[in-house]
Amino acid sequence: MGPPPAKWKGSCQSSNFTCNNKIIGARFYHIGDNSSGDSPRDTEWHGTHTVSTAAGRQVSSANFFGLHEGTARGGVPSARIAVYKVCWFDGCQDVDILAAFDDAIADGVDIVSVSLGSPFPWDYFEDSIAIGAFHAMKSGILTSNSAGNSGPQPSSVSNYSPWSLTIAAGTIDPNIGTKLELGNGLVLVGSSMHISDSNDTLYPLVYGGDAPNKGGGYSSEQSRMKASSSIRITMSL
Repeated sequence: MGPPPAKWKGSCQSSNFTCNNKIIGARFYHIGDNSSGDSPRDTEWHGTHTVSTAAGRQVSSANFFGLHEGTARGGVPSARIAVYKVCWFDGCQDVDILAAFDDAIADGVDIVSVSLGSPFPWDYFEDSIAIGAFHAMKSGILTSNSAGNSGPQPSSVSNYSPWSLTIAAGTIDPNIGTKLELGNGLVLVGSSMHISDSNDTLYPLVYGGDAPNKGGGYSSEQSRMKASSSIRITMSL
């Protein structure tokens, strides 16, 4: 990629983070937070994940331990990225979100991608994301929001201001299929990312509702639905 456009006024605000022609800006904010981290680096990988979905470059032979190998790319792989880190270990402060919007507008971004949100909706006049998106739109800059980062539950869609674009995924594609062969030769096809070698050993089937991790505080209803960590790992058969 060539150098950033002449209109770009952003900067890299850290001694341990170097920008390039792809990542052309990086700022961090904790005006309303006592966090000790002075870096725009992503420590939880959430921002890295979401920005790669939007603007990741093409990566050939991408795979998960050999599963579903192919070319991975973001929606607009030729887009440049400017980072505005507003979230820390204890959350995201309104004052930091608004400051980041102000800087993004002044820096000259073309679009703002916001993959964060409240667990419940706020009034537009009290919602820092809605307020920031309104100021961005006044400058001709569209804000693309995740519908929310909580749920599914009633009222968990928290980003829906009429001057921004609200995005959510209703389906996941492609499907990573795995075949399960039963003792009678019947083959079932399901979704799995299991990569261990079974060594052609037959194992008994266990109904999840019969194996709750009670020591972890889980019920049969939760283990039936395969909630994370809800199934007992070891059991007598």
